[in-house]
Amino acid sequence: MTQFRIAEAAALLQVSDDTVRRWADSGRLATATDEAGRIVIEGAELARLMADRGADEPSLVSPVVSASARNRLTGIVTRVVRDTVMAQVEIQVGPHRMVSLMSREAADELGLEPGVLAVATVKSTNVGIEIPEHR
Repeated sequence: MTQFRIAEAAALLQVSDDTVRRWADSGRLATATDEAGRIVIEGAELARLMADRGADEPSLVSPVVSASARNRLTGIVTRVVRDTVMAQVEIQVGPHRMVSLMSREAADELGLEPGVLAVATVKSTNVGIEIPEHR
């Protein structure tokens, strides 16, 4: 099971560490303790909160000044729907929900499931999914 420390969760949620701690203290975000005694958030719990927040928050779109051919957006997998051939993968990137269709084999090989840290690579009309190195 993927776990995230407070600072990692804050970066993905695009809020301060203190905000994450307040949410944990108020019960909005469930926490656990890792083997080293540090407070952590299970990936599935973080995915739940990110999906809830993404549905409620408007996108802050600003004018494009310049663009690259490839964009890499780090987020949390919030949903994976598999059939016998294909998989639909949803990633929450801040307030943005990204959806990718890929082969089931690719989703299985990447170990995609709610709570997994992933990177959506966007090029033209294609969204690819990568797994970044995580401590």
